[in-house]
Amino acid sequence: MARQPGKQRSGTAKNAAPPIEIDASALPPLGMPAARFLRDYWQKRPLLIRNAFPGFESPIQPEDLAGLACEEGTLSRIVAHDRERDGWMLRHGPFDEALFPDMPHHDWTLLVQDVDKWDSDVAALLEAFDFLPRWRIDDIMVSFAAPGGSVGAHVDQYDVFLLQALGHRRWQIDASENPSPEFRNDVELKLLREFHPTHEWLLRPGDMLYLPPGVPHHGVAEDACLTFSVGMRAPSAAELLGDFVDTLAADADESLRYRDPDLAPAKDPAQIDDDAMRRAIEALNALRMNDPERLGDWFGRFVTLYRNAGEVLAPPEGAGDAARSRIEVEWDLQHGATLERHPYSRMAWRKAGRAARLYVNGQGYDLPVRDAKSVANAKGIDGAAYAALSDRGRDCVHELLQAGHYSLATGSEEEE
Repeated sequence: MARQPGKQRSGTAKNAAPPIEIDASALPPLGMPAARFLRDYWQKRPLLIRNAFPGFESPIQPEDLAGLACEEGTLSRIVAHDRERDGWMLRHGPFDEALFPDMPHHDWTLLVQDVDKWDSDVAALLEAFDFLPRWRIDDIMVSFAAPGGSVGAHVDQYDVFLLQALGHRRWQIDASENPSPEFRNDVELKLLREFHPTHEWLLRPGDMLYLPPGVPHHGVAEDACLTFSVGMRAPSAAELLGDFVDTLAADADESLRYRDPDLAPAKDPAQIDDDAMRRAIEALNALRMNDPERLGDWFGRFVTLYRNAGEVLAPPEGAGDAARSRIEVEWDLQHGATLERHPYSRMAWRKAGRAARLYVNGQGYDLPVRDAKSVANAKGIDGAAYAALSDRGRDCVHELLQAGHYSLATGSEEEE
């Protein structure tokens, strides 16, 4: 089918829809200022961005991804399609290395989550997405597809940027107003029962497709290819409510109860009257569910834990960096060492009065604003950055080091 890109023009008519395809060569990766992208496209309409990363060369190769899929602790899947029966097979890793040489030459896909946590060159791509809050970004999933490989027509309930890294993939999307939401019930995957594409494109390395939540899409490899998927964290309202209520319940004062000191004789002993409902609401309000400070503190803890695929563990007592005294660590920092952040350590911060709260994997720390911003944004802390922190900031960093959120990298280790 023929693709149907929107017309690109410099002076669009009033109320004209923004183009659905642009070339970003002059202003990568979006081809426009970030503010315009967020205004016109973010969670509103899809966008094909040609040359989002001009001259892009993949930092990893298919064999690297296959090797990663064999490692314990990785989240990996293989999806294969039987075209004759339109059947789908799903397998979960980690996989045996002997599996891959015997895989067919077509119609299968390997997907590995959190590749940015395992490969620093892949993680470096996230800097191009700094126009988004970092705590909104979930991970970079990398998929290898043999020719004809696909995961079927589906929808995601979160924003995603699909960057073509190697080879060519043909994408179809349904950008209509009301696409069919029904799923097939004969396969393990959540595939659409009906898919009616409105647009079709062939992506080359460096091209990128942005899709808002709920846009049906289907990608098929034209040849052996790699695709990087930058996905967002988008908790459902039910997940938010469930975690918040659990937090409130865990912290609630047992003395806060339903009370009725103004109780009058019951007209009907079986009736729940309006006064009873008013008292029930008062009992709930006593939990301060609408307290902005309490909400903010809960959300900071929640969002730095949500969908965290890996755990940060403190080193065994007396082993590794935990065995070094604070004086030794600070001496190392003064002489060229760096505290490197654990790839699964998620940080964010928010203002709390005149100070700030730093959130690290569900834990909160009171810090000056400058310290919270510095620590949350730094991938590593060298001697100068450490010296610039307040006493409280240095205390926090040392505590995080002991908890495993940092490892100490010395110059001698890097040379080795």
